[in-house]
Amino acid sequence: MTRIFSGVKPTGHLTLGNYLGAVRRWAETDQHRADALFCVVDLHALTVEHDPARVRRLSRQAATLLLAAGLDPALCTVFVQSHVDEHARLSYVMECTATDGELRRMIQYKEKSARARAAGESVRLSLLTYPVLMAADILAYGTDEVPVGDDQTQHVELTRDLAVRFNQRYGHTFVVPKATRPEVAARVMDLQEPTSKMGKSHAATAGIVYLLDEPEVVRKKIMRAVTDSGREVEYDREERPGVANLLDVLAACEGGNPEELAGVYESYGALKKDTAEAVVELLRPVRERHAELAADPGYVDQVLREGAERARGMARPTVDAAYRAIGLLPAG
Repeated sequence: MTRIFSGVKPTGHLTLGNYLGAVRRWAETDQHRADALFCVVDLHALTVEHDPARVRRLSRQAATLLLAAGLDPALCTVFVQSHVDEHARLSYVMECTATDGELRRMIQYKEKSARARAAGESVRLSLLTYPVLMAADILAYGTDEVPVGDDQTQHVELTRDLAVRFNQRYGHTFVVPKATRPEVAARVMDLQEPTSKMGKSHAATAGIVYLLDEPEVVRKKIMRAVTDSGREVEYDREERPGVANLLDVLAACEGGNPEELAGVYESYGALKKDTAEAVVELLRPVRERHAELAADPGYVDQVLREGAERARGMARPTVDAAYRAIGLLPAG
């Protein structure tokens, strides 16, 4: 059976972009067709300045939202990264396989380190090396497919390169995974800055729809979305990114085609109104289920505990094999 691994980073509240770009497909498709693991990658949240209490709170919220979105512990493995030691164990081995040059070429490292320096902040070493930890996350489980958005594709390519290099140097140990992407809304853009991704850790929140936003807040954000010059509703990502983003979101909510939907609307106002209502209805069951789960934290704890135990059992043989292959003496 195909094995899938993917994760969410608890650096902010989960957004509509997270849901349409990844989480909905995990729940509706991936957990049913594959041996799937979905992880709250909390170690990755430590690569930048952070509040420890907030990371813990957001980690629990992310896990609860994954369950609220429809991930079923009977069908897939839901767990928290730091609860499974094999991620950190394998990460160091992969650091010994990667090179300084290929990590410094990572686009996200270039962008995030530049922002940190511009703000007068120091750049943590973990910001440079976290793609190696991501590779360890994936390779530890013999993953075949990694469902990702466009911005993470480069990291999966690095994972593939490291797996091939390790296998060639030390003997076949890892499955070489591939990235998979949804057809529509792989990258939902900020409603106020439609050339930027809808990111959960952005400081400005007016263009970001969060999964737990109240319906009126969702409607207000979408009705205030930036559109483009001109009056015609056309799907053109380059020339009219604001309208294209709304069409992408509406198409993803309703299962339509953004180019075809463009021909249905004669005004931006009508498009915004329909998009807002579609998003409100899409998120309603997620919000309601989240409220139920948040009221029963013992259940969420149990799911995470059992998920970590299952994940540990899957990862340990591969990580032990990698330790042997690279030359480490087995424990007695």
